[in-house]
Amino acid sequence: MKSMAPMVAVAALIGCSVINSKEKDVNPPLSQEFKDYWYAGKAELTRYKLEQARYGEIHQGDAVLIFVTEDFLTDQQVKYEGHGPDDHAASVMKLNFTRKFLTGIYPYSIMSSIFSPVDHTEPTLKVTTSSQEWCGHTFAQLNLRNNRYEVRHYSYFQNEGDREFNLEQALLEDELWTRIRLNPSDLPTGDIELIPGTQFLRLGHREFAVEKASADLEVVADPALSEKPLTRYRIEYQEFQRELEITFEQDFPYAIVAWEEKVQSGFGEPRTLTTRAVRTHVINTPYWTQHAVADTVLRQELGL
Repeated sequence: MKSMAPMVAVAALIGCSVINSKEKDVNPPLSQEFKDYWYAGKAELTRYKLEQARYGEIHQGDAVLIFVTEDFLTDQQVKYEGHGPDDHAASVMKLNFTRKFLTGIYPYSIMSSIFSPVDHTEPTLKVTTSSQEWCGHTFAQLNLRNNRYEVRHYSYFQNEGDREFNLEQALLEDELWTRIRLNPSDLPTGDIELIPGTQFLRLGHREFAVEKASADLEVVADPALSEKPLTRYRIEYQEFQRELEITFEQDFPYAIVAWEEKVQSGFGEPRTLTTRAVRTHVINTPYWTQHAVADTVLRQELGL
C-alpha cells in the first residue's frame, strides 16, 4: 500500500481525495488476507436490487454499499487528510450506505456513513444519515464521546425539528453492517439492546432510543444468492413490530448478499411489508479518482 502523503496536495482537485487507510498496528493484529483486500487502494462497491416498503406499497429502487478503509481522527471524528500530526489517527472501516427509490412522482435519496475502527474491539465512533425527498430533508449525526452518543438531529418536520441530546452508549444497528465485514464472530446473539438503524428511524419518524431485541445466527444455503456457504443474522425487536435479516457469505471478506426488513407501512391501518435487497453487481475500484465523463461507463458495470 503506497503512502497517501504525496497525494495530499491534490486533494482539492479530486473531490474525495485518496481514501484508503494506511496499514496501522491494531490489537488484535490484522490478518494478511485482510490487509491484501482492504488496503489495496480500492473500495468495494456493491449494487443491490431494492424493493422498498413505503406508504403501504413496495417501490423499486437501488441500494449501494460502499466499503473502504480510511484514516480517521478519533478526537475530531473526521477523516485525516494529512494536515497536522496523526497522533489521533486510526484506521476505520467506512460504509457509505445509499438507497434511492421513487414513490409515485417524487424520489427518495437516503445515505448513511458509518465509521468503525478496524480494531473491532472498539465501538463505532460516528454515524451520519441524511434523507432528501420532495417534502423536505433531514440530517442526523451520532458521535461517541465520554461513553455516550451525542446526537444532533435536524428535520423539516414539525414534530422532529432541530434537537441535540445524548443517548447511553449501546450497540448501533448501523454498525452491524461493518461488524459483519470486520469480524462476524463478534455479532451478539440472544437478548440484546441496541439503537435501531438511523434510516429506519428516519422513514418511520421514530424517536432515537435504546431498544430491546433478540438476535440469532443461522447457517443457510441459497444458490440464488451465492454458491458459497451463507450465514443469516436476524434481529427481532420486542417493543414494536420489526425484523431485520442480513445474509452474508461465511468466508472472508464476508460479502453481504441480501437483506430483508419486515415493517409496518402505510397510514391509518398499516400493513406488514417486507423491504428486500439482493446483490446484483460488485466491483472493486478507486472510485474517488474516477470522476471524468468517460468514467460513467463504470456505473453500467455496477448495474446503475
